[in-house]
Amino acid sequence: MTTYAIGDLQGCQTQLNDLLQQIDTVAPQAKLVFVGDIVNRGPRSLATLRQVRALGARARIVLGNHDLNLLAVACGLRKPHASDTLDDIMAADDRDELISWLRHQPLAMEQDGHLFVHAGVLPQWTASQTVALSREVETVLQGPDWVAFLQKMYGNEPAIWDDGLQGDDRLRCIVNALTRIRFCQADGRMDFKAVEGLAHTPAGLMPWFKAPNRRSDDTTIVFGHWSTLGLMVLPNVIGLDTGCVWGGQLTAMNLQDRSTIQVQCPQHQKPGKN
Repeated sequence: MTTYAIGDLQGCQTQLNDLLQQIDTVAPQAKLVFVGDIVNRGPRSLATLRQVRALGARARIVLGNHDLNLLAVACGLRKPHASDTLDDIMAADDRDELISWLRHQPLAMEQDGHLFVHAGVLPQWTASQTVALSREVETVLQGPDWVAFLQKMYGNEPAIWDDGLQGDDRLRCIVNALTRIRFCQADGRMDFKAVEGLAHTPAGLMPWFKAPNRRSDDTTIVFGHWSTLGLMVLPNVIGLDTGCVWGGQLTAMNLQDRSTIQVQCPQHQKPGKN
């Protein structure tokens, strides 16, 4: 069965429809994996969330930072940002069902020989360890204390992994790596300020996938999140955020032959927002 990985949707449901039509033309009923940020910044977050959920067993997703932001806004822990486009979800009759479905999705998963995350993987982690650590977060997020977890999820510390981390610090570090990382230091210390592409890598930093001795380099990692990176295709790294919401493209890649399908998107937000 063919599998297509699809980059950040961010509420661009019209383009999602166009992309799915093209996929169905060449590979009807292909499996789909969305690499996070299903909602926000685009014009149709509610319709996008409903459509992805309605795909049922055909599609799987990993959670992105904007999806987690939606959960925090929905339970009143965060005020919407000026550029957020979540009002339609907040007012929807099926809001609670959608929120429940979303918080029961993984942050990392392995499928068809690939590891899927939204942002990246710390160099200290193997692929199997990445999935195991994501499950620690998922267990809490899917449990009765999920709101309390979201209250403590935000923050930039600890910025470096240690196997001895415990409690909120441990979970926060896992979330930040899987949903926010772009650049890091050689020892894996995460940086959350730089959002540029590779041509403007700050001194002392490197993209997470270039960190020396990265223990997951034996597995092909598929991710999104980094729109200024654009389409990145290396032997063991595939980046699929091609800036749909910024006026770029929505990209799907056939993971069997690495062919791509792209849909041009109108600009819904000004580039430069994280």
